[in-house]
Amino acid sequence: MNPSFSGIILSPSHWAQLLEDVKSRLSEEACGFVLGEHNQARMIIPVENVLHDPYRFRMDPQEELEAFLLAEKQQWDVLAVYHSHPQGISQPSATDTAELTFPGIVYLILYQFSNHWQCRAFLMESGASVSEVPFIISSNA
Repeated sequence: MNPSFSGIILSPSHWAQLLEDVKSRLSEEACGFVLGEHNQARMIIPVENVLHDPYRFRMDPQEELEAFLLAEKQQWDVLAVYHSHPQGISQPSATDTAELTFPGIVYLILYQFSNHWQCRAFLMESGASVSEVPFIISSNA
């Protein structure tokens, strides 16, 4: 991670895409990737949760690979993994840290609070090291 890291920046349209995905999969944890450059999102990639579970997610391996190949082709970075917590928890769960797939990457967790969707961003490392980082929605993105 870049030491001058200033957070993940999404445009309002990218935020709308994330919300559309999580709202369409309320019965399970929605998941996917945020691709981009210089901490600014360029594309949201929804990925199937092969577990179809409201408390856990596991990305479809083929779709996961396709997202990484697309990032490489576009010369973008995988900025973040996103997933929803339909039951409302606003931080990484014990399962999230135990089953960490991509250490050193930002995880966006979308959750409902007072009937509104919110998002928090966490840099998750191996060994259960978790630190919150800025999540910004900006029309300048």
